[in-house]
Amino acid sequence: MLPPKKTIGIIGGGQLGKMLIEAGQPWNIRYNILEQDNAPAKDIANHYIVGSLQDADKIKALAKLSDVLTYEIEHINTEALLELEAQGHKIIPSPKILSIIQDKGLQKLFFKQHNIPSSPFELVEHVSEWPQKMANLKGQKVAAKLRKGGYDGKGVELVNKADIEQGQIPFDGPVVLEEFVENAIELSVIVARNEAGDVKTFPTVEMAFDPKANLVDILFAPANISQAIDTQAKSIAQSCIEHLNGVGIFAVEMFLNQSGEVLVNEIAPRPHNSGHHTIEACYTSQYEQLNRILLGMPLGDTQLIQASAMMNILGFENVSGPYEMTGLEHILNLPGVFVHLYNKAETKPMRKMGHITIMGQDLHEVMQKLQTVKQHLGMKAAS
Repeated sequence: MLPPKKTIGIIGGGQLGKMLIEAGQPWNIRYNILEQDNAPAKDIANHYIVGSLQDADKIKALAKLSDVLTYEIEHINTEALLELEAQGHKIIPSPKILSIIQDKGLQKLFFKQHNIPSSPFELVEHVSEWPQKMANLKGQKVAAKLRKGGYDGKGVELVNKADIEQGQIPFDGPVVLEEFVENAIELSVIVARNEAGDVKTFPTVEMAFDPKANLVDILFAPANISQAIDTQAKSIAQSCIEHLNGVGIFAVEMFLNQSGEVLVNEIAPRPHNSGHHTIEACYTSQYEQLNRILLGMPLGDTQLIQASAMMNILGFENVSGPYEMTGLEHILNLPGVFVHLYNKAETKPMRKMGHITIMGQDLHEVMQKLQTVKQHLGMKAAS
């Protein structure tokens, strides 16, 4: 069966949209994009609508030109999508799911309602409630998250109870306060589920976070965990998506605590940074898999081909504006190393500019190559 001649509309034209289009190009799929000007996906989209992701009229215009809609970022106009879905437009994942995931408080309540293991939490509506709600949680440190609007580590602060007692409150809007999971191993499972209810999970990955940017720096696949923990993590991740009745690609981020418990942190209803390595490291990438789901095609094989790591290329501290990458001639001499650049015209500190996937026979070989990549990778202002 050939892929159907359909047009996919993507709300958002960043690097995730770019990689989704790249994955569908061998099948001659058409793509429409809604995004601000000069976004990474602009040069490869078939049709590009310039506008805000909150603009209901622009979203409706995209829907009119597309057979199916998806999105590559959560912070979009959900009300417009709910209206379009009610009118019969196909939107994957459903905006009903997005309305839960956009609000970290509703996410936590969803976990509680469906007995999905997650760290204890309190919801705070007003700054006056912070001391009392903090006192209900164990430990001296608490993770505070804005309920709406946070992304890539923004809108998240690790706070000490003593500082809150001194009036040092980082957010004045509604937040979720969560018990901090000390010395946790951070895991992610990408789950694919189609309209028929078929489900496949990608191999569990282990993530290391940049302490300054609070976003993924490096991930490893497979994760260095026992088979029992791996099975548990995949089962919990799949349960999350089935309870959501989700169709699409979902990243379920989790903590493995010191007691061996797997706790769900957050869900992303789209391709995710923790799945970039699948482009080379798995038989079917997360992007091809989403294309298959959007087109009504069978799910692809998610098996890992080789051990791998993925390193984000983050903007350097001392470089802003137009830039040049350095050291690529050394990096591209390494076998099993793949460089992805996101077509961003300007850099700024800690901005995601690309990623590098490193593959090898085992994680020891992968780590050796990773050290060489880190040694040579550089960035400078454009000359």
